Amino acid sequence: MLDTASLNNLLAQPQKIVITTHHKPDGDAMGSSLGLYNYLIQQGHHAKVIAPTDYPEFLSWMPGNGEVIIYTENTQQAADLIADADLIFCLDFNALNRINDMGELVRAAKAYKIMIDHHLEPEDFDDYRHWDINACATAQLVYDFIVNTLNNRSLINKDVATCLYTGIMTDSASFRLPNTTSTVHRVVADLIDAGAVNWRIHELVYNSASENRLRFLGHCLTNCMEILPEFNTAIIAVNKYDLKKYDVNTGDTEGIVNYALSIASIRLAAFIVEREGKVKLSLRSKGDFPANEICKLYFSGGGHRNAAGGQSSASLQEVIAQFKHILPEYKKLLIQ
Repeated sequence: MLDTASLNNLLAQPQKIVITTHHKPDGDAMGSSLGLYNYLIQQGHHAKVIAPTDYPEFLSWMPGNGEVIIYTENTQQAADLIADADLIFCLDFNALNRINDMGELVRAAKAYKIMIDHHLEPEDFDDYRHWDINACATAQLVYDFIVNTLNNRSLINKDVATCLYTGIMTDSASFRLPNTTSTVHRVVADLIDAGAVNWRIHELVYNSASENRLRFLGHCLTNCMEILPEFNTAIIAVNKYDLKKYDVNTGDTEGIVNYALSIASIRLAAFIVEREGKVKLSLRSKGDFPANEICKLYFSGGGHRNAAGGQSSASLQEVIAQFKHILPEYKKLLIQ
């Protein structure tokens, strides 16, 4: 295991560093990874970001994106970098199965593994852990790691700030979730002072949809949404034929579940989609309703109380039926 002093000593000299994050990375995954990358290269480290899979086009503008290696497209190069690394930073995930085939490569690597994350129940694979389930985003923890653990606030330049702002903005649902504390706002203010152009980042992430994505959203809300008023629950279920019809790309389904949750009476919203031989679920909830508990107990997943995900090898219709069958167990929480 590494203590903070030992980690600081290691980082005082150039190291071969790999930064990785969970499969199908979102804004926090890529924002925290590229934020850390832009910090490390200022100190002369040989750093590379390796994403297990592709990620949304609306994140491709971030500083350093051109240097990202996608494991599924450059498997041997990525494997060589992992095997040769001195340090591997594992960001926005806490179990090695979240990086798919890369998991065993990371486990076997000689490198020290540093986890920076805010999810529940971390797996014990790391040598150093910067972990807080109360943080609204891993990007917030990367900021804290740079400023307070490494004492290098001066190296948060415009590129670092831009990436970390993106991660915090997206994982806090534009600063709307309950864990967007006064501390988060102070961090964000510091990032703006360091050069993050907040309005421009919002434009690049949220106002860059394709026409197909907008038509797909309309289809989901008009034809695929079911309201269960007796449980204050909404379900949007999408089959693989819909994905093909609307030419849905990585990231095009992100955030759709929040439209269902925006209905005044709804306390629990589910986006259920048939893809890649499995059915994926994305749950969002209001208040104290434990969306993560449903994902953990029934759909091999987990996450945060108000934002969680899971999956199943059953058919789409079977998963929808199972989800509906679970709801009576939570009726008291849903109708209170």
